Amino acid sequence: MCAKRSSKKKNNWKKLLVKSFFTAVFIISIFIFTLVVLVKIGVFGNLPTYAELKQIKNNTATNIYSVDNTLLGRYYYQNRTNASIEEIPAHLLNALVATEDIRFYEHHGIDPESTLRVLVKTVILFDRSSGGGSTITQQLAKNLYGRKDIGIMTIPVAKIREMIIARRIEKLYSKKEILELYLNTVSFGENTYGIETASIIFFNKQPSELKIEESAMLVGLLKANTSYNPRTNKEAALKRRNIVLRQMHKYGYLRKEELDSLKQIPISIKYRKLTHVEGPAPYFREYLKKRCIEILEKKNRSDGSKYNLYTDGLKVYTTLNGQMQEYLEQSVENRLSKLQITFDDYWNGREPWIKNPKLALLQIEQSQVYKSLIKKGLSQDEAIAAMKVPRNTEIFTWNGIQDTLISPLDSLLHHFKTLQTGSLVMNAHTGDILAWVGGVNYKYFKYDHVTSKRQTGSTIKPIVYASALERGIKPCDFFENDSVVYEDYDDWTPKNSDGGYGGYYSVKGALANSMNTISVKLLMQAGIDSTIELAHKMGITSYLPPVPSLALGTGEISLYEMVKSYAVFLNDGRTIEPRIIRRIEDSEGNILYSDPVHESEDTVITEEIAQTVLAMMQGVVDRGTANGLRSIWKFEGDFAGKTGTTQNNTDAWFIGMNPKLIAGVWVGGDNPVVRFETTTYGQGAYSALPIFANFFQKLYKDNKYAYLGNEEFNIPDSIQTLLDCNDFDEEGEPWIYDLFRKDDTDIGEFIRRIFGRKRKQQREQEQK
Repeated sequence: MCAKRSSKKKNNWKKLLVKSFFTAVFIISIFIFTLVVLVKIGVFGNLPTYAELKQIKNNTATNIYSVDNTLLGRYYYQNRTNASIEEIPAHLLNALVATEDIRFYEHHGIDPESTLRVLVKTVILFDRSSGGGSTITQQLAKNLYGRKDIGIMTIPVAKIREMIIARRIEKLYSKKEILELYLNTVSFGENTYGIETASIIFFNKQPSELKIEESAMLVGLLKANTSYNPRTNKEAALKRRNIVLRQMHKYGYLRKEELDSLKQIPISIKYRKLTHVEGPAPYFREYLKKRCIEILEKKNRSDGSKYNLYTDGLKVYTTLNGQMQEYLEQSVENRLSKLQITFDDYWNGREPWIKNPKLALLQIEQSQVYKSLIKKGLSQDEAIAAMKVPRNTEIFTWNGIQDTLISPLDSLLHHFKTLQTGSLVMNAHTGDILAWVGGVNYKYFKYDHVTSKRQTGSTIKPIVYASALERGIKPCDFFENDSVVYEDYDDWTPKNSDGGYGGYYSVKGALANSMNTISVKLLMQAGIDSTIELAHKMGITSYLPPVPSLALGTGEISLYEMVKSYAVFLNDGRTIEPRIIRRIEDSEGNILYSDPVHESEDTVITEEIAQTVLAMMQGVVDRGTANGLRSIWKFEGDFAGKTGTTQNNTDAWFIGMNPKLIAGVWVGGDNPVVRFETTTYGQGAYSALPIFANFFQKLYKDNKYAYLGNEEFNIPDSIQTLLDCNDFDEEGEPWIYDLFRKDDTDIGEFIRRIFGRKRKQQREQEQK
């Protein structure tokens, strides 16, 4: 009896268990079915329709290319570009399938085995951390449409939503197209989307050039792009890469010997950051962006909508030369890193603004930190006190970006006294901008010193001298080097930089030695208004003050304008408009904008005057203020140019030319108070000219550009005759400047006598 009762109880327990199981299955099925229906009808958000899925379009970055096909950077909201499936190597696709979805070619968007696991873990057990199970197509759905946080139901709803979208995608696209879409949408970390972008950033190459181990590393990033980032965690990246390689072997994509060999290869990347503030030519890219936006505002698609520079996958082909840009950036770093040490040692713990602390206070008040504190209701004293509290902060140094404990105030003043530069290289005959450096680091210093305006110092003098030649003054006319008071201009008196006066200089010699006194005399004889008019015709658009000090560069002009105006001398007196864009294409390769090679335009000075000034600027290099190109840097080819140094050594300039290129360099502080107090270091020949010299040194050593060092100005003999002033001896030293003074009654006779003696000596030497 007891046995029967026990058996009955056991059977009841089994029936109850079975009944409970089927009840649970029924409830779960109803729950899942209801959840699927709710997702499909859009209770948790609308699903993309088939029509919308046919029009899948990602926000795609605009690529910026140099003339030598270097990717300079991108404009984007998300750093993403699209690569076609033909550009993606087979071994990368194999690595992806072996690691992420081995049954990819068999299923139709949903893998039943993985789905069952996901149902148990995520839908039934609500295990949000379990993850996994998604096919490549489901991951694509997630990449395209993201996930909405709805609390505890986030994962179940998201998984069901992605399954539905995946099924629809599989009906519309082939497997190859799905792989292409996936690899162009997936994130590789660091705001990097798409295989092409990842390939460039981590290896500086196109996807088609990737090796097997490189492809495996990129595929390995997909599991956790922060944890397996090869830049920040090389050991973890290596382990993950080898897991991917083992998966490839496991599923027959690699032979055992290939696996063993590839596993031994260390992680090696060629990291190339391409952000808005990093990468090559960031100042140029910012200038270019404004121009592109102006162009696109005038362009409409066929449906009347406007193009978007950040999302439409455009291609901008510029005139910039990637190799020259690299050389210029290296030259800036080489010089400025050393010059900053000299600058800091010179001030030796003192601050450059010690005589005018209000300028430092103004800099503080213009900072975002100060403004935010004032906005919170703090007084000036309270805000500055708050800015003195140290915190972990990144600062710029020439030894690299440093993360250090420093107060916002000290960080601000540290950056305030960093020396800056503007450097620009242009093809004088086409107007093509070839290299552009607007400052030492765009991330920390946004002010572009190529387009900003500063006093030009003596670099304005070639224009003054051209104006004087237009009025009939000759290169071998002599002017007295005396101190003159200009009573009509507040009794102003020009001073020579070395403080020396006396003797006479030829016009040619005055330019070579940058004699301020004579330059002002030439300006006054040529006419201030006439000279200003000529400067504007040559390409200077800035306001020029109608005063005698204009000859010394007191007008504030941008480096961009100065380089443009100097091109007149290399173009036989004709202007040339700078060019930065060759063309802009849409994502399909259709040309939206094209700017053909520029040609010389208006004739603003005669060919003879242009060649004469050019020849006189050769004298600046051969025996004048820029002689360091010969004596220190040992250049032998044809060069011409002009140094410039403004009052109090605030601005240091050099603009130089070979027969094809013009390169302009400015060096100084963001604020004029940041400067050397001595001309020894503050002059253009010391601060700016070495950047020019280092750039051309690198250029001439490059076999691709070495030919530039062999070209000549080809100045006609007739011009050379005009410049035969006999004012230098055989060693190139000036011998006539101090031979006669004001007490000589017949200067003309004295000059003829001296010249006659010189010619007699030359004839005797020739006879010997």
